[in-house]
Formats: sequence, C-alpha cells, structure tokens
Amino acid sequence: MDCANILVSADLGERAPDRIRVAAGLARRFGAALTGAAAHAVPAPILVRDACDAAAQAARNRAQIQALLDQARTSFERAAGDGVRTDWRADFADATTHLVQQARAADLVVVSRRGPGDEDPGMLGVEPGPVLMEGGRPVLVVPPRVAGLAAARVVVAWRDSPEARRAVSAALPFLRAADHVTVAAVGAGLRYESAEDVAGHLARHGAHVAAHRLQTADDDGSELLRFARRADADLIVMGAYGHSRLREWLFGGVTRDILERSPICGLMCQ
Repeated sequence: MDCANILVSADLGERAPDRIRVAAGLARRFGAALTGAAAHAVPAPILVRDACDAAAQAARNRAQIQALLDQARTSFERAAGDGVRTDWRADFADATTHLVQQARAADLVVVSRRGPGDEDPGMLGVEPGPVLMEGGRPVLVVPPRVAGLAAARVVVAWRDSPEARRAVSAALPFLRAADHVTVAAVGAGLRYESAEDVAGHLARHGAHVAAHRLQTADDDGSELLRFARRADADLIVMGAYGHSRLREWLFGGVTRDILERSPICGLMCQ
C-alpha cells in the first residue's frame, strides 16, 4: 500500500485528539496528507407554526450543526500539529455515511474502538463496523489512551482468506519497518503451512518475521489478544469477517473482539 492520504474521523469526544495524533504520526512517517472528516445531519424543524417559523428553525438548526463542525475542525487542526499537510471535509449528513464516502480518496481510514463501556463520542461520532464493511479501504482501529503507533512488533492474525490476504498487502509498509512480525495461524483447522508461506512472503519483502501456531477456536479472540500482549505487540493485522443485514453489522468473534475490546491497535480489511 502506497500511503498518500490518511483519513481520520474527527469528533468532539475526549478520545478524538489521541486518534488524530495517531493518524498524524502515520502521515508524517509515510509523507502522506491527513484529511479530517466530520458530519451531522441538520435536524428537521418540529412543531412549527407557519412557513416562516419553519425557515427560522431550519436556519437555527443549521447554524448549531455548523458550530459543532467548526469546533471539530479546530480540534482536528490542533491535534494534527505541525509538519503534516491537512485537509478538512465536513458536511450536513450522517457522520458514518460521510466518512465512508470520503474513503474513496483515502489509502487508510483511522477510527476509534467502540465497545461496551467506551466513551460515547457524541453527535459526530462514527461506528467502526459500517466503515470497515462499506469503506473499501484498510481501517485502523485505535483503542483508548493510545496517541501514537510505532508498529515495532506486529502480530498478523492469519487465516487463509481473501480478507486476510488484503490485510497483509495493506499492512506491508508497517510490516517491512517493524522490528519483528509474527504470523499467527488462527483457527483450529488451519494448516500451519499457509502461515509459514505468508511468513516467507513477508521475509522476501524485507520483514523480520516468524510463523506461530495459535491454538484457538475460529470465533475466539481472547487467545489472540493474550498472545499479542505476550509478544508486546502494538499492532494486530487481520481480515475482518462479517456481513451486513439492513444496516445491522454482524461480525465473527475475533473481529468483534478487536473492534470492541482490543487494547492494541488493529489494522483490518474486509
């Protein structure tokens, strides 16, 4: 993946500055531009007396949303800091839909983890699941209290699938530069040889890499996370497995665990 533009969700939640700092650090590392995106639909007027009242309410609502978007832009520019080219994309629209649309001109999309007990990012926040499923781009999921990503020790959660293959290709800039990469075969029925093949492929790209057999069920992310912590990893690379039904986003256990409870950044492709 040649990284020329990194897209980051910008909201007014407490975790937004750290997420933007992660994205900005990667933009500096790869010489990429950094685009911040925020959106919220303008609420429709309610309980109007007449057309004039409806127009006045609509104008007030639009001004209130514009003020939120202006605050988000200020926060984005402050957190991005110096030494990185920035762009700003805001709209009066659904925040998740807007981020997915902006992903058409991005190489990587950066969002926050969203799980039970995590901070509500407020009116401008996005859910990572729909972005991952619909964005068509690699998605970096950032957990709380992470403000930088060295990607020095990386675990590739490997199962032989198109999603995992896309994730490995997308992560090549990280994998080549890492101090150590472990290709961990995930799933009880997986042939270990496929993980060794991937490790050999990454070695030809210059990565310092080894293969490992991870004894875990296909739908259990707990052992993967324990292994990543033991390996002192700061990045997990994996394919995302799930499907959508009427805007309900359903994922398998490992994917869901990374999206909702991983303390480690996850680079994912669908």
